[in-house]
Amino acid sequence: MDFLAALKITEKNSGVSTGNSSLPAHGELIVSHSPVDGKLIATIQAADKNDYETVIAKAQTAFLEWRTWPAPKRGEIVRQIGDALRAHKEPLGKLVSYEMGKSLQEGYGEVQEMIDICDFAVGLSRQLYGLSMHSERPAHRMYEQWHPLGIVGIISAFNFPVAVWSWNTMLAWICGNVCVWKPSEKTPLCAVACHNIIADVLKRNDVPDGINGLVIGGREVGEWLSADSRVPLVSATGSTRMGKAVGATVGARLGRALLELGGNNAIIISQHADLDIAIRGSVFGAVGTAGQRCTTTRRLIVHEAVYDTIKTKLVAAYKQLSIGDPLDENNHVGPLIDKDAVIGYQKALEACKKEGGRFIVEGGVLEGKGFESGCYVKPCIAEVDPHFNIVQQETFAPILYLMKYNTIDDAIAIQNGVPQGLSSSIMTLNLREAEQFLSANGSDCGIANVNIGTSGAEIGGAFGGEKETGGGRESGSDAWKAYMRRQTNTINYSTQLPLAQGIKFHV
Repeated sequence: MDFLAALKITEKNSGVSTGNSSLPAHGELIVSHSPVDGKLIATIQAADKNDYETVIAKAQTAFLEWRTWPAPKRGEIVRQIGDALRAHKEPLGKLVSYEMGKSLQEGYGEVQEMIDICDFAVGLSRQLYGLSMHSERPAHRMYEQWHPLGIVGIISAFNFPVAVWSWNTMLAWICGNVCVWKPSEKTPLCAVACHNIIADVLKRNDVPDGINGLVIGGREVGEWLSADSRVPLVSATGSTRMGKAVGATVGARLGRALLELGGNNAIIISQHADLDIAIRGSVFGAVGTAGQRCTTTRRLIVHEAVYDTIKTKLVAAYKQLSIGDPLDENNHVGPLIDKDAVIGYQKALEACKKEGGRFIVEGGVLEGKGFESGCYVKPCIAEVDPHFNIVQQETFAPILYLMKYNTIDDAIAIQNGVPQGLSSSIMTLNLREAEQFLSANGSDCGIANVNIGTSGAEIGGAFGGEKETGGGRESGSDAWKAYMRRQTNTINYSTQLPLAQGIKFHV
């Protein structure tokens, strides 16, 4: 395929790199099949423990030099990387779509996120500010500054195979850190492609080899990173179960963990909503990326006065969905990532029915021409009680749970009544409802929107959630501080040595 050649993807690829070039790998062979058509794309030689040690050693050495580069100079490297991504947006977007299964427009959009975070990081490289404070002691100056941590380990998930890595890496780099990436073994070629694109920029600018480590492998690579005291920060994106394991391991050595975990996101549709906007936001939120976003809309909490109208409009909208090859831009919904995901989808349908859920749009696995991979499923909608066990869980599939509410307080209680706390939304033209939803007694999520859906976050805002979503923040705002250590400095420029708090000490 032309996009594979453009990204230098060959029949067999190494899963180990220190940034400027690939290294021989000695682990098991990982085979990447596309969920689009089930075909073999390419193979990757995974890393073993010795390969991991090589990458970490290189990263340690590279950090000693990279941290001395002025931040704006590091930003210039990121600027050039953004230009390289612009030049490769089409082939990389196609690879994301083909290897992961999301629609082509979403594949292009993911690469655009990478470009956007590069632009953001370039500007940030001149704004890594500290504060100055007045000292209580005369002729003293007190201030704070920020220094890089060292090696940042990045564990990313299959559903955003390139964007989440870039959120972490571009900020970590301009802060003076080096990175070691463990991508999902379900989308390894996207990681190889990113390293191929970036290697030319790093070599052209004599960037120290080792700032951009890649270690492809199974869960053991994540375990190595989590337990490694040479890696002060581990940023992990994935399931809550995975995040708890990473957090416990990193915490046991008093390291830092930046966790972006599960979401169980809801949209509240008020009787005061613009129903056309509400339907569009709900449908895209529920079926985009085939329900495999952490910000996917999984629960729809609808006021009883407009419940029947919304239900009718949803059923009509779902009938218009086109399911099939995501590289065909006429299709709205592509496949799930693999057959294990299909099994998870089927189990959720069974659990919902067993608890008493009533499907107004039936689900099921699609078969026949165009669906040979066995990974295509029907987006479906079930009327449920908000307290069903299955509704409390995150299923990475296009299943939308529909429920009623009577008062805004009830709706917010239902919205908050799940273990996860990532993204949330209310559709209303009522100012009081909107402000209550955004207040301290409103949504308990890290993201709370009004009159837009739960998915589609912009890189300018900090991204992350509360409760079992992990509490981490990535991307915009002041998320850069997670990748640095704060240092408070006091300079005495007097001829005396006064002590704080007025303490007297005479020798």
